[in-house]
Amino acid sequence: MDAFIKEFPDRFYQCGIAEANMIGVAAGLTIGGKIPFAGTFANFATGRVYDQVRQSVAYSGKNVKICASHAGLTLGEDGATHQIMEDIGLMKMLPGMVVINPCDYNQTKAATIAIADYYGPVYLRFGRPVVPNFTPADQKFEIGKAIILNEGTDVTIIATGHLVWKSIEAAQILEEKGISVEIINIHTIKPLDENAILTSVAKTKCVVTAEEHLLNGGLGDSVAQLLSRKMPLPIEMVAVNDKFGESGKPEDLLVKYGIDTVNVVEAAMNVLKRKQ
Repeated sequence: MDAFIKEFPDRFYQCGIAEANMIGVAAGLTIGGKIPFAGTFANFATGRVYDQVRQSVAYSGKNVKICASHAGLTLGEDGATHQIMEDIGLMKMLPGMVVINPCDYNQTKAATIAIADYYGPVYLRFGRPVVPNFTPADQKFEIGKAIILNEGTDVTIIATGHLVWKSIEAAQILEEKGISVEIINIHTIKPLDENAILTSVAKTKCVVTAEEHLLNGGLGDSVAQLLSRKMPLPIEMVAVNDKFGESGKPEDLLVKYGIDTVNVVEAAMNVLKRKQ
């Protein structure tokens, strides 16, 4: 296959099934002991080739790392056809698939290194725009281990990806109002760090989730399932509610679709009202 790609690169890409071939080749490379990192836009790495990912990678338990860029609304001007916001749901439903959604450049780099040492299929999701790079450059990334960014007692904010920074901004506003906020960075959506979530929510008695994804199938969905089973308490979710995206500037889209800093603040105020 490598020889074919080198000799006929245009045919390989222009055949219209480049991503399907990519996943198939990646799965095949694992048989020879390689650790393939298959990279393309998140829309193409999940929605377009879901059957190949399901059959050739997840079902077969192949050691493939699917590294998907340009995820979510902040893809921006490319519009709805490329702004996949259901990919976390698609991938977390696959048995055995690890799902990681880091919050900045440093964490993405650390995650990329960490998943090479993990045996099994992984979906690593990251975005397009430049965002604040606030986590340590020398951090050790632990799959399935949440990070407590700020300790608080009144409300827990559980965020992932780009919404981690938005949640930090929201917490600053809430702290000015006298509200003590605990912030959890959930970089690994599957396996979910249930202990970290339950420990925090047992203290604060209410929770807000924040993500650049559809409401159905995302991080909030996973947290709600966990709480419904083990600790039923008030929850509010900041996510896109059953809509496709559109072309626009990333920051404008976050505002329009209700997943900006102000929306996290509003969700926290609402959930505090429901707290007993």
